[in-house]
Amino acid sequence: MVNLLVVRHAESVWNLEGRWQGQADPPLSEPGAAQARLAARSIGDVGCIVSSDLRRAASTAEIIAETLGIGPVTIDAGWRERDVGRWQGLTTAQIESQYPGALGAGDYPPGWESNESLLDRVSAAIRRTAARVASGNVLVVSHAGIIYTLEQHFGCDFERIGNLGGRRLLVQSGEVSLRERIALSVDSERLRPAATKERR
Repeated sequence: MVNLLVVRHAESVWNLEGRWQGQADPPLSEPGAAQARLAARSIGDVGCIVSSDLRRAASTAEIIAETLGIGPVTIDAGWRERDVGRWQGLTTAQIESQYPGALGAGDYPPGWESNESLLDRVSAAIRRTAARVASGNVLVVSHAGIIYTLEQHFGCDFERIGNLGGRRLLVQSGEVSLRERIALSVDSERLRPAATKERR
């Protein structure tokens, strides 16, 4: 029996700017790095750490691994975020302006990765990750789109998830079941320096 703790990465610079990231590779923000260090205190006992290959996830995983004295981090591209096609790099306001009504209608742009494609690669990543340990707990640093798609697959209603929020998955005899949501860290706003005339 393997428990996977699948969490969204810490805050990236594009999270801060409100941009859709998809498979783009922006780094963590400074508060995001602090978030990751704080998150390590809430994880508990894990045998290994696996991460998406995208920098915001891998950096989060490396910070947590260093803080916990666990390593090395295993990189698995199967855990990377959904490809959002032409929406990559745009803010929600820009998407609404350039593709009026598309978001609400679920009318996704060219290049958008389907749920079926995403579930196929994440299911394979789950099997690979679970096979790394005979039993116990594994931390997986991934992305919000991965968690949302898994939740939808298991019949959950959509509920927004913050940075370093996540879901537990139980893998037993090849079967995967969805467990509770968790949150590992404080909101990045609490870690941000107070604004001054020079920082607005």
